[in-house]
Amino acid sequence: MKYLKRIYPWLLLAPIILPVVIWGELIYPYLVPKTLLFYALSFISLGVFGILLSYGHTFYWHRLKRWEAWVPAALLVLAYAASMVGIDFYRSFWSLFVRGDGLLMLTCAVSSFYLIVLSAERTFVTRLLYSVSVIGTFVALYGIGEWLLGGGRIGSLLGNAAFFAGYLGITFFATLAGAQTLSKLWRKAAYSGAVLQVVAIVLTATRGTMLALAVAALVYGAYLALMGKGRRRTWSVGILVAILALGGLFFVFRAELANVPFAPISRIASISTAEGDVASRLFIWKNMFGEIGKSPWIGVGAEHIDVLFNRFYDPTQISEQWFDRSHNAFLDYTAQYGIGGLLLYLALIAAFFTTALRFLRQEKRQYAVIITLLAVTYAVQNFFVFDTISSFWLLLALLAGSFALSIEDTAPYTLPFPSWTQYVSWVVAVALLLLLVPVSLRPLQAAYDLAQAYHYQITDVSKEVQYLSRGFALGTYGDLEYGYEAYDMYANNQASALQGQSRIDAYQATLSIVKTDFNRYPYDARIALYLAHVLVLAPQTESVDQGLLSSALERAIRLSPKRAQPWFILTNLSLIQGNSYPVGSTGRTAGYAAAHDLLTRYIALVPALSEPYYVLAQLEYASGNIKEAAVSAAEGKKYYAGDLETARRAAVYYENILDLPDAAYFLSEVVRFDPTDAAAASDLAKIQSYLSR
Repeated sequence: MKYLKRIYPWLLLAPIILPVVIWGELIYPYLVPKTLLFYALSFISLGVFGILLSYGHTFYWHRLKRWEAWVPAALLVLAYAASMVGIDFYRSFWSLFVRGDGLLMLTCAVSSFYLIVLSAERTFVTRLLYSVSVIGTFVALYGIGEWLLGGGRIGSLLGNAAFFAGYLGITFFATLAGAQTLSKLWRKAAYSGAVLQVVAIVLTATRGTMLALAVAALVYGAYLALMGKGRRRTWSVGILVAILALGGLFFVFRAELANVPFAPISRIASISTAEGDVASRLFIWKNMFGEIGKSPWIGVGAEHIDVLFNRFYDPTQISEQWFDRSHNAFLDYTAQYGIGGLLLYLALIAAFFTTALRFLRQEKRQYAVIITLLAVTYAVQNFFVFDTISSFWLLLALLAGSFALSIEDTAPYTLPFPSWTQYVSWVVAVALLLLLVPVSLRPLQAAYDLAQAYHYQITDVSKEVQYLSRGFALGTYGDLEYGYEAYDMYANNQASALQGQSRIDAYQATLSIVKTDFNRYPYDARIALYLAHVLVLAPQTESVDQGLLSSALERAIRLSPKRAQPWFILTNLSLIQGNSYPVGSTGRTAGYAAAHDLLTRYIALVPALSEPYYVLAQLEYASGNIKEAAVSAAEGKKYYAGDLETARRAAVYYENILDLPDAAYFLSEVVRFDPTDAAAASDLAKIQSYLSR
């Protein structure tokens, strides 16, 4: 038992290492290993806690009398309730490989919060802060090295610039807090680590976190200006005025600064309601409010934000094809769990402020200030981004530790349990260990198999099919993701690169998985579209279930009506049907008319999208309607906003009608977006040579 007592505090601290855990042999190597390890650590910690509890180990039970202690539990209960009546509890519970933010993750994070609250004392919290400082500084150094070698926006060991910056936005304050108890030399080292973390945040060019730190700096400056004394107050006022003046100058010259070849400056300077990313986010937030209004009290359940997104997706307003977050944590909580979810999330952040007030009453001013600034930074940055397990667990752990230390403690005590509970605790611990098979080990195998399938998708299709089939048969929560990735391999690589039996094998394996997901997840627009596209890309020797194809297209359009791809597939099917009849026949005319009708209906839905106009222009030109084709092409050119697929369609049209200047322009666009397109580059060179004569 003494060994369990010794190891238990370290188990609670173990998730600190999650940001440095990666494994390249897995699909999504930056996230999957972290989530699966966190599940395992959480289950093991709960098992050890149960054993210690039954054997009379003392815990700080009186801390649970505070209201702040019950906020995470209330949020968890509400999340389960909303998901029970939501779209699909199974998906809500498990989430996806790529995200891992479902109810299981929330359950593990909340349980970790309570285990820390019940156990934390000064030594534990000190170890927590020191460990976070070291790991955060290491991750920052890794990211800085990544930037020095490759430049651009960096993701370090979290794989994504926003995730990386959001994590460091929390570790920075943990490092400052940890420095308060260090000797002079080590304190300087800690402050150096904090500076490196800020440098890494700047290099990510993540505007949300940089803005959050700026707001925190202004809050701190205002605090010193109001509460400081003597020379310190004078300096604080001067620095605050200087910061505001620099901010004003930055705003005045932001047009020039937007062209500076340094992403952190140019991205901040380019912020405006007309800028692409900002306009896209504002459109999403506006429409998310409308979707939330349809179920404001209970939400749609965890991990179903993508369903709401697909309803209002508009390719003229949103650059990303598939979103599963609104890039605003407050909206995400409201959408998933209703207004109660938003209030509890706000209460979670408010708990930092009440904890800071207790530290202030205890004359621990440094901790009060640091905790307040942490809460401000987290709240501001999460207005633009969302958490991963690395940042969310750390937030809860720091809240639990600071909350525990801010309370005037009485001695820990034992809850009386009969002796037979000791045997029960071991049984429960073993059961929790066995649950690691479906929770961590089997998903680990499935993620590995999916990565191997990617590796062999072209070089050895039999192995690819073997890995796909084996991983999918494991029955993990990765089944939907298997459908996404199998489609990606087949549609984007195998359909064009494979021939003969290899292509047939790849098609059949992909179809089997995607069809299974289509039947299992009737609310998922993405898998419906993917199924339709796979069926369209069937090898000539394979018969296609036309009823299934029609059902997939109907669902894809119903769930995401403004998405172009299912409309284009329907148009192509009508053209294929028409082309099966002789030229000039009634059947061919009817097929072309149906295609024309489909395109005009879609254009009426999304009138500012360029691509369908060029599809319509090609159809009208092929039908002999030259003037109508010219009008449609002119509309397409008017709305062209710069994308590869539209540029390709436009280039083909203008080459067909021998409009060489326009053909040259759109071919140059094709080459700009895809420098590997040798055919486009060759055509462009020929046209430019001809025009220069």
